[in-house]
Amino acid sequence: MTTSLAFYGPLIHSLGPDKVEIVDEALVVVQDGKISTLRKDVPRDQVESVFSSLNLNSDVKLRYLSRGEFLIPGFVDTHNHAPQWAMRGLGRGLHILEWLDQVTFPNEAKFKDPDYARRIYSDCVDGFIQQGITTVSYYGSLHGEATKILAEICLAKGQRAFVGKCNMDRNAPDYYRDMDTEESLRVTEDCIAHIRSIDPKADLVTPILTPRFAICCNNDLLTGLGEIASRNPDLPIQTHFNEAEQEINSTLGLFPEFTNEADLYEHFGLLSRKSILAHCTHMTDYEMTKLRELDCGVAHCPIANTTVGGGFMAAPIREFLRRGIKVGLGTDSGGGFSSSILDAMRQAFIVSNAKELMTKGKDPSLSLEECFYMATLGGARVCCLDEQVGNFEVGKQFDALVVSTVKQKRSLVNTMTEDGDSLRMTFEKFLMSGDDRNITEVYARGRLIGSQA
Repeated sequence: MTTSLAFYGPLIHSLGPDKVEIVDEALVVVQDGKISTLRKDVPRDQVESVFSSLNLNSDVKLRYLSRGEFLIPGFVDTHNHAPQWAMRGLGRGLHILEWLDQVTFPNEAKFKDPDYARRIYSDCVDGFIQQGITTVSYYGSLHGEATKILAEICLAKGQRAFVGKCNMDRNAPDYYRDMDTEESLRVTEDCIAHIRSIDPKADLVTPILTPRFAICCNNDLLTGLGEIASRNPDLPIQTHFNEAEQEINSTLGLFPEFTNEADLYEHFGLLSRKSILAHCTHMTDYEMTKLRELDCGVAHCPIANTTVGGGFMAAPIREFLRRGIKVGLGTDSGGGFSSSILDAMRQAFIVSNAKELMTKGKDPSLSLEECFYMATLGGARVCCLDEQVGNFEVGKQFDALVVSTVKQKRSLVNTMTEDGDSLRMTFEKFLMSGDDRNITEVYARGRLIGSQA
């Protein structure tokens, strides 16, 4: 539970979209949950003297990472549907709107039962922590009580989370939609007040406005949510944006006064630097320019984009990065087959290879450095948390994973390393072949929140 820690050993983190810093001999000191010292290239025979010279309290014990262990920042998941935890993998072959009607809505409706919500959400948060996800932007169900429960579980387990009551007052079955616009807004404000009451400084849990997408929200509801956003400029906002052609056509059919989703959401006051837009697979030049001007963030969900029906949707991530648009990774949950950011990174790489082919080389595939960036510092930028987390800069909170690739100590570890492997080689092998079994410890704000010890 302590937030005063010190580590000596290998450290890897992102400094920018295409720059990963790999330090073989790093000394990291954490006090009050924040990184107070980062010394690089400290020879092992000088560690004790350097550590002593810091004049730290006696309760800060120096830990030497073992051979095959290294530190990386905690992963950031910018888009996940917590109520879909138990339905992951269902509905292959269905297009997005049919998938919602036949699979998703019936499952999410179960969260009307607080006991069910508590059981599934507890398992969900534990599962994400096990995957090394220290920060996540969660969609809740439309139920206020269940959304409060999700926030309380995140706070109790120590995971940093945005938690939002899902707004949807039309184009959903009678058994699963808000009774009316007024109820949707009332429950939303009640959830915001509750989350602020349990974590007044938003140290870990933050409320987030969550219109599912415009298809499920009438004009009055979108207007009301925009008014809440205007009164609360600190509130983040999340929604689905240009997810699939079927979704885009349905949206613009409901709002014929708009020719694109960017103008639609901006009109209702729901696009800002605090907005997290999930998917963004079919984008016009105008929309990308608008997102950059408003400093919106994109949650890239390559697993969901290529497994939910609607075609092989390859979002223009290279173009987003080229334009300076904030991009992070999302696991999405029910829309995909994995809750692992490592899997999302790999799928992002695969999809980018396809995009390079589709654009005849105009959009080169993503590098290892870029995928790791989106999983950490890029995701923190999307969540407007990059001054707090995302890498190991002094002053940031210590959100970190201890990764182990030593097969002799952990017989189930799948990452195959050899004695002559450099740290760079070990890192690449972990990113491309590792899984949660390699993640032995998970820290958020300096607190150990997950361990396989």
